[in-house]
Amino acid sequence: MSRDGRLRRPGAGALTAVAALTLAGCGVRGTTVPVDAGGAPSRVSCEVRERGADEQGPDRIPARVYLVCGGALVPVARAVPRTADRPADTAQLRAARVLLDELRRPPSPREEEAGFASAVPEDLTIAGARTGDPSGTLRLSVPPDALPSFALAQLACTFGDSAPLGHPRRAILGGPDDAEPHRYACTADVRAHPDAGRDTVEETPIVP
Repeated sequence: MSRDGRLRRPGAGALTAVAALTLAGCGVRGTTVPVDAGGAPSRVSCEVRERGADEQGPDRIPARVYLVCGGALVPVARAVPRTADRPADTAQLRAARVLLDELRRPPSPREEEAGFASAVPEDLTIAGARTGDPSGTLRLSVPPDALPSFALAQLACTFGDSAPLGHPRRAILGGPDDAEPHRYACTADVRAHPDAGRDTVEETPIVP
C-alpha cells in the first residue's frame, strides 16, 4: 500500500491496474484497483494455504482482517502480536490499533502470491471516543469519507468482525474534527463491491 491508499500488488498476466475510480458526489478519493482482464483467472487464488513460521508463535494471537482480492473483500487469517496495555487505552482501542496495524502493513509474500492487497493508507492512525460519542466510536486521523472506498470498506469489515469491538458487521467511525460519527456496515454487497462508494458502506449518523 502507499501513503495515498493506492493498492499495491504484483503484476501478473491477466491482472491490470485500473486507476482513478471516480466516485462523484460521494466524497471518496479514487484508488488503484486490480481487476481480472480475462485469460487466466486461476492465477489469483484469493486463498492463503499456509502460514509461515514467522507468522506464528506464543507471543501471537489469531485475528482476521479483510484485504482486497479480485476486486472484492476477502477475510484473511493473521497471527497478531500481543501488545502491552497502555493505561489510557481501552480494550476496544487496543484491539482496533492492532487490527489497523495489520491493514497498514504490506501483505505477506504468501498473501501477495494469492492476489491480496490493501488500500488502507500507511499513515492512518486511530483514537478512541470523545465525550458525547457513542460507545465503541473510533476516531480516525482523517475523515472517513476522505478515505478510498476500498479502505473504508476494509475498516468497516475488519473492525466489524472483531468481537472485542462489540459491533457485529459494522464499525462506528468518526474523523479528527467535530463531525458526528457514523455507522459503517459490512454487508454482503460491501464485501462483493467495496468500490461502490461511501454511500453503500455508510448507514446513518448516530444520535447518542
